Amino acid sequence: MLAVNAGFRRRIASFGEDGRRWLEDLPELLDRCSVRWRLQIGPPVDSLTYNYVAAAEMEDGRHIMLKLGVPRAELTREILALQNYKGRGSVRLIDADANAGVLLLERLSPGSMLSEFGWKRDPEATRIAARVMKKLWRPVSTDHPFKTVAEWALGFKRLRDRFQGGTGPFPPGLVAEAEEIYGRYLADSKQSVLLHGDLHHYNILSAGREPWLAIDPKGIVGDPAYDAGALLRNPIYSMLEWPDLTAIQSMRLDILAEELNLARRRLQEWAVAQAVLSAWWSYEDEGKMGQEWVMLAESIRAA
Repeated sequence: MLAVNAGFRRRIASFGEDGRRWLEDLPELLDRCSVRWRLQIGPPVDSLTYNYVAAAEMEDGRHIMLKLGVPRAELTREILALQNYKGRGSVRLIDADANAGVLLLERLSPGSMLSEFGWKRDPEATRIAARVMKKLWRPVSTDHPFKTVAEWALGFKRLRDRFQGGTGPFPPGLVAEAEEIYGRYLADSKQSVLLHGDLHHYNILSAGREPWLAIDPKGIVGDPAYDAGALLRNPIYSMLEWPDLTAIQSMRLDILAEELNLARRRLQEWAVAQAVLSAWWSYEDEGKMGQEWVMLAESIRAA
């Protein structure tokens, strides 16, 4: 049996029978990848979440990252987004098999995460992230294959359905505010572009051909201001302990408004609403409210 941590197994189990079969077949899938692309595959990275990721070496000596996941629409959209980016602002996609859930990616070196900057260098990190973000925005055709911000907003309907029209453990005022923000901005959005959808400090890595590059795009279409939401609620694992978080969020919003040439209030409100939706997603995936997302929503709103 392949040695992977219990957290990874638990997350893969959330895919149901498809996940169980995929995890059982993973050693054979790795062997097939090794043969098909003539790879020498190393051990997995330490921080496996919903995908199996390992360093590998190609026959021509190129060092890459191999990413395998339960085949699903989300992974297919990631492949399509990376194909669209063509390496501009993002990691390069070398090859992929969407049906098998396999991606061969450029290995970024040195590959440190923007999250390593910490709170003292957060203004610098925010400017870096904003500049990466702008590089990723792309116009899309009307028949694009990506999900939209409006489709993501359906999460609020699932929340209401789950609690018979109420909000369960979620603060009712905050949920109502988030629903109103989504409704208002979806109605007045004048520009829709291809967004990363999850551009935060753990998905921006130091690289060689460009100083910083994005990984793991969700590939979602919507209002450009929407893309800053993930950044404003990260790095989630440390920022709740930062001093004067409201002041930091205020500074971030000022920088993002300047760098992206977007209205500060629009960035702020989208980020609040997105944090509430993330709390619901956490409940859907893991059965717990995700109190940290609620706290971050409140910190952004106070900024």
